[in-house]
Amino acid sequence: MTYASLHDPQGLAEAELPLDRETHEQLVRAVLSWRCPAALPSDDYEQVALVLTGAAHAVAAEVRGRTALLPRDDRRLVVTRIVLDEAAGRLAAPGPNTLHGLQHRARLIRALYARLDHLKDTLPAAPTASAAP
Repeated sequence: MTYASLHDPQGLAEAELPLDRETHEQLVRAVLSWRCPAALPSDDYEQVALVLTGAAHAVAAEVRGRTALLPRDDRRLVVTRIVLDEAAGRLAAPGPNTLHGLQHRARLIRALYARLDHLKDTLPAAPTASAAP
């Protein structure tokens, strides 16, 4: 079996796909549980950083999309914009290459998912099947 690795730190490949939240959360929990900087070889740090960065971009894009659906007077806008601005700043920085940096990126993903949960009711209503006349 052959596997291909996709370098997509901006999360563009996932832009049209649903978020793989369970996988992202499992990775976040694993990274946050690491205590020893020597837990992984340096090459693995780079790979984990790429996955975390791509996930953070994808979740941030989802948050931005839902934020666009909010009315201008919605009180959630202020905090959401702060979280998105913080995410943009962190994601503009070079990828993390230390345990501390990976854990910061994992916490960013956790914060973005928390914000996404606060916005879950902003999705447009799904079309319902009308009863036949």
